[in-house]
Amino acid sequence: MTDSAALHPPWFDGQTPTAERCVLSSIVLRRAREAPSTVLVRFEDGSTWTGLEMQQRMEGAAELLAAHSVAKGDHVAIWLPNGADLLQCWLACAYLGAVFVPLNTDFRGRMLSHALRESDPKVLVLHPQLLERLDHLDGITLPQVLVCGPNTEPETTGVPSSSTKWLSALPKHRCDESREPESLGPWDLQMIIFTSGTTGPSKGVLCPYGHGYSTAQATYGYLTATDTMLTELPIFHVGGAASVIAALANDATLALYSSFSTHNYWERIEQEGATATSGLIGSMADFLAAAEPKVTDPDNSLRIVTLMLTEQAMQVARRFAFHTLSGFNMTELSGPLITELDCSIAGSLGKPRAGCECRVVDDYDIPCKPGEVGELVVRSEHPWTMFAGYLNRPDATADAWRNGWFHTGDLVRQDDQGNYFFVDRKKDSIRRRGENVSSAEVEAEALAHPDLVEACAVAVPSDLAEDEILLAYVASENAPSPRALAEFLIPRMPHFMVPRYFRPVDALPRTPTNKVRKIAVRETGVTEDTWDREAAGLRLKRTRFDS
Repeated sequence: MTDSAALHPPWFDGQTPTAERCVLSSIVLRRAREAPSTVLVRFEDGSTWTGLEMQQRMEGAAELLAAHSVAKGDHVAIWLPNGADLLQCWLACAYLGAVFVPLNTDFRGRMLSHALRESDPKVLVLHPQLLERLDHLDGITLPQVLVCGPNTEPETTGVPSSSTKWLSALPKHRCDESREPESLGPWDLQMIIFTSGTTGPSKGVLCPYGHGYSTAQATYGYLTATDTMLTELPIFHVGGAASVIAALANDATLALYSSFSTHNYWERIEQEGATATSGLIGSMADFLAAAEPKVTDPDNSLRIVTLMLTEQAMQVARRFAFHTLSGFNMTELSGPLITELDCSIAGSLGKPRAGCECRVVDDYDIPCKPGEVGELVVRSEHPWTMFAGYLNRPDATADAWRNGWFHTGDLVRQDDQGNYFFVDRKKDSIRRRGENVSSAEVEAEALAHPDLVEACAVAVPSDLAEDEILLAYVASENAPSPRALAEFLIPRMPHFMVPRYFRPVDALPRTPTNKVRKIAVRETGVTEDTWDREAAGLRLKRTRFDS
């Protein structure tokens, strides 16, 4: 463990980066020149890429996409788990100037239809285990579909065979040596990440190269050429994507894994010699804390870990002898708040980093006094270091940017030392298992059941960190049992969105203007007549992929 005094932020000045620093294709070409035979990326299956191999993979996949008419500005939807195929497609998009659209591998049904309709990709690259979910999507004209997996087409699928091409592997080398990388700047669009809606469907966040780099540097800018970043967060989330960008841009080694594993966490750290990770979010730190203590716990390679500064998380850090870092971020932002390393103030989100301005404001955008609770609003001093708006949603973009400040929808307070603390969510979103969940989307799926009249989804306390989801609902005379309703929802939504608690009610509480009083539903919480899906043995897990 290194002396923390030498590691205190800032490590990022917040200014708009140059193209050479932030455009992934430029970063890969530079690293290939400087370290052609050095292993720069390692994968869960034991395979590796040297600097030269990374360049060749990027160019080979770019040639494949170009052969399917992908050009600068086109959207390419990538529906793959973390791994070599996903990273290769992402780099290929950068080489062509195409826009990388990573899709949540738990998307299905209405959420999948929405993401595909909104992003309108030229090509969709997916894992073969996900192909069946394309059957019978509402109102979607599918683009060219490239399936990365065994070259054996399933017997049944609703996807037209003429639009589907099976690839046993992505190209490792390019054939056409004449194609040069597209010239891009920090203002060019790198990716679109779908983040949870609040009162409607998920929104596509437009992320320029300058924004992606700024997020990476604000959050993981401490990385150096001697570090190994273990990325277990999914790349369809900003934390996973930013950790990859930071590792590549800061000349660190990247170890890319498909998902977080409590059981194998320390084995992976040791195997990779990891000095940093993409973070311990949600209940991850709780899982590590529950492991039986050993005298060898401090003997690990970890140097620094990003996590929520709970008392338990700080105890985990002391037990395993790594430095801690915390802060506040959203997909739209670039780490505007950050703590010092090894901050001992439980719950602190830190202070504004260089290049960012933050305020706590009331409902009329008037600044609050220290100690008063208000909404966190943010703006950047430099262009292209925050998101560029919401895809196809100019109204939502304008609403979020009221009075020249981005409104986060989160309630915070500031102490007299300038530290920020999270208080509550102003918007109707739920945080579960590291995922933001839109209550509106949960309710919409529930109301698709023919025998439900009304539905209200709210967050309730979890035994672990973050929230559980409770669905209160009014049914018709043919009311489904809670189990039947849960089984109706399971194939329609990602596992993390399916409510744990189901509470049938005769009527939902209302305001004088006839709106559902969600605060009353939350305050009532889990009652004696509430059905607990997990207690009934109906437990759900994330999508797992065959290796």
